[in-house]
Amino acid sequence: MKRGVDWHGLSMFGISLLVVALDQYTKYLVRSHLPVNHSWNPIAWLAPIVTLTHTRNTGAAFGLFPNMGIFFVIVALVVVGAIIVYYRQLVAGSWMLRLAFGLQLGGAVGNLIDRVRQGYVTDFLDFRVWPVFNMADSALVVGTALLAVYALFVDPHRKRPDHLRGEARGGVDGEG
Repeated sequence: MKRGVDWHGLSMFGISLLVVALDQYTKYLVRSHLPVNHSWNPIAWLAPIVTLTHTRNTGAAFGLFPNMGIFFVIVALVVVGAIIVYYRQLVAGSWMLRLAFGLQLGGAVGNLIDRVRQGYVTDFLDFRVWPVFNMADSALVVGTALLAVYALFVDPHRKRPDHLRGEARGGVDGEG
């Protein structure tokens, strides 16, 4: 039997590749043009809201748990491995799961590259009321939020047997 191209898996990996490329390119620009611990406001009127601030993060996303780099390398490797192993089990029609896992995979790999190459992660997006972060952190958070939405609101309706779907309306068989 001839197997076709796994377009669903390719879309997930394509999303993750796009995230890694965007993340690494923006970090490269920041490292090349903005000294560490300096800020730049490319759009003056946005300065009170957002600026670019070059920082080095040895902890988790948003600067949590500093100086635990090796721990987060291990965590990232486990996350990457789990996503790669699990992607074959994704529901073929579930674009939300592919997007969520693609964002998470790309974010984990983006920050993993920094940790392995430099021993820290380059952060630069500074919204003043939140710790400085980067594109990979954003992808991880958005991917996790999509996964939560899927698990809480989409998947329960898909997996529940027909005779249980009516319970929310008042009766086992939809009566009541």
